[in-house]
Amino acid sequence: MIYFVEDDASIRELVLYTLNNAGLPAEGFERPSAFWAAVEQERPALVLLDIMLPEEDGLSILRKLRADRATRAVPVMMLTAKGTEYDTVLALDAGADDYVQKPFRMMELLSRIRALIRRAAGYNNLPESEEYHFDGLEVSPSRHLVRVDGQDISLTFKEFELLCLLVENRGIVLSRDKILDKVWQDAMGRESRTVDVHIRTLRQKLGDAGRRIETVRGIGYKFKGED
Repeated sequence: MIYFVEDDASIRELVLYTLNNAGLPAEGFERPSAFWAAVEQERPALVLLDIMLPEEDGLSILRKLRADRATRAVPVMMLTAKGTEYDTVLALDAGADDYVQKPFRMMELLSRIRALIRRAAGYNNLPESEEYHFDGLEVSPSRHLVRVDGQDISLTFKEFELLCLLVENRGIVLSRDKILDKVWQDAMGRESRTVDVHIRTLRQKLGDAGRRIETVRGIGYKFKGED
């Protein structure tokens, strides 16, 4: 089930109509309080969030979702009229997996939503044996688990996918364009700034283990797998 929090009834009804007719069950909420009540009953497969909302803004909702173990891996897409670079970076830093500016094209929105759901499902069905260990850092794609010195690390879906890509290609320099193609493959108009923001927050969350993610000036990034 997709949850959509949007106080504009016309936008909410249009998006819900389109999603349900495309075979993507969705439910809408005008107010955050109704959304939180629904989350307690059923964890969504994906959340669409407006930023400017009554009761509580979308970024606050996003941060709470990321802080809760039960919802921290749920893909979240922001749908908002606030489209400056600052607003985009702010949302990505808070843990958004994608950011779509209003007005948006419904076919593009559907493509991005399907991509997030498909890739989330793909990671949930990886072989159980797929695990990586690097001197205190543990990454398990199949269990959607990251630990540093035995402590669980909370990552957004995109941060987790980015880390897995770097780890699986350890020692290999990946350009920003390559990372965009692999992690944001179905998202149009993505910029290299998106990669840089996610790398920065990923390093911060990993602490000392984040030093394994090396910047290759003028090209991109690589993961240092050797000790």
